[in-house]
Amino acid sequence: MGDKRTMAMWGGVLLLAGCGGGYSGPIDTSGPTADWRFYGGDADATHYSPATQITTANVAGLKPAWTYHIGKLDVPEGVSPTFEATPIVADGKMFVCSGLGKVAAVDPETGREIWAQNYKADATNAYLINCRGVTYYRDPAPAPANGPAPAECVSRILVGSIDGRLRALDAETGQPCAGFGDKGVLDLTQGLGPVQPGDYAISSPPVVVDGKIVLGGRIPDNMRVDVPAGVIRAFDVHSGKLAWAWNPLPPGVTDTANAPPGEPYVRATANSWAPLTADPARNLIFVPTGNAGPDHIGIDRGNRDYWSSSVVALDARTGQPRWRFQTVHHDVWDYDVPAQPLLFDLKQGSRSIPALAQATKQGHIFILNRETGEPLFPVEERPVPQAGALPGEKLSPTQPFPKDPAMIVRRDMTEDDMWGFTFWDKGKCRDLFRSANWEGVFTPPSTRGTIFFPSFMGVNNWGGMAIDPVNQVLVVNTTQVPAIVKMVPRKETDAMLARGERLLPSFGTPYGNTMVPMLSPLGAPCVRPPWGTLLAIDLKTRRKLWEVPLGTTRDLAPWPMWLKLGVPNMGGAVVTASGVVFIGAATDNFLRAFDIRTGRELWKGRLPAGGQATPVTYRLKQDGRQYVAIAAGGHKYLGTKIGDSLVAFALEPK
Repeated sequence: MGDKRTMAMWGGVLLLAGCGGGYSGPIDTSGPTADWRFYGGDADATHYSPATQITTANVAGLKPAWTYHIGKLDVPEGVSPTFEATPIVADGKMFVCSGLGKVAAVDPETGREIWAQNYKADATNAYLINCRGVTYYRDPAPAPANGPAPAECVSRILVGSIDGRLRALDAETGQPCAGFGDKGVLDLTQGLGPVQPGDYAISSPPVVVDGKIVLGGRIPDNMRVDVPAGVIRAFDVHSGKLAWAWNPLPPGVTDTANAPPGEPYVRATANSWAPLTADPARNLIFVPTGNAGPDHIGIDRGNRDYWSSSVVALDARTGQPRWRFQTVHHDVWDYDVPAQPLLFDLKQGSRSIPALAQATKQGHIFILNRETGEPLFPVEERPVPQAGALPGEKLSPTQPFPKDPAMIVRRDMTEDDMWGFTFWDKGKCRDLFRSANWEGVFTPPSTRGTIFFPSFMGVNNWGGMAIDPVNQVLVVNTTQVPAIVKMVPRKETDAMLARGERLLPSFGTPYGNTMVPMLSPLGAPCVRPPWGTLLAIDLKTRRKLWEVPLGTTRDLAPWPMWLKLGVPNMGGAVVTASGVVFIGAATDNFLRAFDIRTGRELWKGRLPAGGQATPVTYRLKQDGRQYVAIAAGGHKYLGTKIGDSLVAFALEPK
């Protein structure tokens, strides 16, 4: 919690904000206007808005303003049709995408559809059908350096798809930009060698820097060793022509000498499925990488781990690496770097240091100098468990840990933390705990079974973090749920597959594996709650300000079992200059507002489906209202209600 003076100063505001009911007063028109032009709010991915019309004092008066339905997805059985996009608000329009490829422009103040462009992606072998956002780009001048820009595409929307296509659409009309790729479409699977259906997907929006579109892609996990390269590529923003490519090969290894005959890239290198971040002033692109596959077997990876599970800075002009910071050595836990790097200026006394904050699945937050990659907050190598590893596995004896306790947002766990609603299901959870290996975080995968805590979902995932860059406060949502991963020898794996049993095959390796959340027979996580939290960290003091449970068991449990325990969550937060934090994410169907100074919940708005997305906030006109909008599409794997709604809230003066 904050100090007593801070609490006293804000006490009156909290009393007013906690009263509930509608807002009774005129809407303030003196504050700034603001849009949401980037996936992360701004180019630095801060998830911060300068808008101040909605405050801690009046947020309880938010009411539904409009709803837009992007359309439900008709997908195969067993696939999750998630609508988890973060909308873009630019030039008076809101742009949003659906999982199969529809892109729509709507009026940000009414929800009226302006245009829609439909594309039905090939969902073959896709386990998650999603599009997390689009990229907006506007030419800085009427004509680019390589020739006149077509008048119909001075501003354009760039959007990837689950079948590996990148489309460029006119932001004004939704029509394809004819000069880009093949009539507005670039097939990103071309140039990757043999690609099977489902091998390559784009779920995160690309970045544009130095006149280039830069992006990575999603590669199948735990399916086989011969997957496409995790190459990062840059394409001309107008023509779609390849400008450069960087395949994350270790020093001294080249694609030219080592790629399969007739192919341009060495296969199965570490990929980057999360959003990238660009720093045009320094001509840098920051790439969060995954682990080289297969996820849980590193026996035959060789040195392809060099760039894996890292933050890598690339030169925007050439694609050559400038530095790397590895968050996990020889990652066999699927602790890839899942979230967009967040850029800000760290204030230390009279100095202002260009910094990068990186959330990770293992719950470590790293604060780096974005010019050099050196830690700005201390990091130390600590010994980690080695017993029970697969034969031939060469584990790293140590892993990097932040030295400041506040920068570790993962809880520890012992058998005493096993939990249940009753003695019976608590006992079953104890049995599960005793059935698998657990010596703490980074316990290696094993044939007996290993508890992963955090699970493969991570403490943090693609929702990332938000920051108040003025007051230097970082906001993080966490999930605290264990899972059990069991490695299955190849002969047994093949027999299970022949019987039609489900597991991840990892063809070409000595093992397949099963992976399941560690749940009681009643469906609750086996670990003591809270299973999800929201917290704030003061970067000036390197201390946690507060941490509160996020969400309730409503919508997953029958009444009266609606308990404020804190629940698993997926999505991110938004911070405003007025000190309000907005977040959905939890497995109950609400968008919530919190006070960034205290962590007190000030308001919640009901959603028609699960809000597994990151909200946006904007105010377009001086005499207009500030809106907060979120995609309410649900998530099959979290068990939330599936939907197709984009919902906006605003104040209504009485």
